Amino acid sequence: MNSALTGLRHDPPRMARTILVVDDETTLRETLVEALESEGYRAIPAADGRQALARFRADRPDLVLLDLMLPELSGVEVCRILRAESAVPIIMLTAKDSEVDKVVGLELGADDYVTKPFSLRELTARIRAIFRRAEQVAGAETPVPVDLGRVQVDLAGHRILRDGETLPVKPKAFDLLAFLMRHPGQVFTRDQLLEHVWGYDYAGETRTVDVHVHWLRSEIEEDAGAPRFLHTVRGVGYVFRRD
Repeated sequence: MNSALTGLRHDPPRMARTILVVDDETTLRETLVEALESEGYRAIPAADGRQALARFRADRPDLVLLDLMLPELSGVEVCRILRAESAVPIIMLTAKDSEVDKVVGLELGADDYVTKPFSLRELTARIRAIFRRAEQVAGAETPVPVDLGRVQVDLAGHRILRDGETLPVKPKAFDLLAFLMRHPGQVFTRDQLLEHVWGYDYAGETRTVDVHVHWLRSEIEEDAGAPRFLHTVRGVGYVFRRD
């Protein structure tokens, strides 16, 4: 098995889903496809950025595993295009481990970020968590849109509107806002938000939360420097307040 992967767990999901695997490293790509299929998923391979877009548009997968460093079109550019076309969950795969690279991927709308080498156990757990959240959202009661002045948050439609115009919402940023709005006045640490919103016990970079809060403030606050709704509790984390 490729050195980037360790620890396969054969525990198939309840429902078969389609996953697009985009990586220019042949051995890793084939290993991922084989491993995901053994877990019960339908896995579609793509070796470069242009092929990834073509396969995505043809097969409409439920999730995309996307390498950052790709020929033809970079993973960053593919992520940008996919996010403009779809809210499909995206997990970035990369050999890079710098905070800058992580922030870039998350700012573009990636849902998660896994640094090589990674374990298959960890990767499949994150995939399951993403699908589990999607099922929970689909089965939840339809909430009434929340009016924040010029901004309206449509929790059911997964949309943020400003002056009636839909904003280009990054899926994970919306999930974070929706979670905080469902718990008004309750302060959450960054680790708690990573666990609840990202769906697993994340022990890595808490900067992820800060990036998404920064983006949300730029969209929903009149003055991002003096937020009215998304407040920082120094030394603790974040809280959503209406007043």
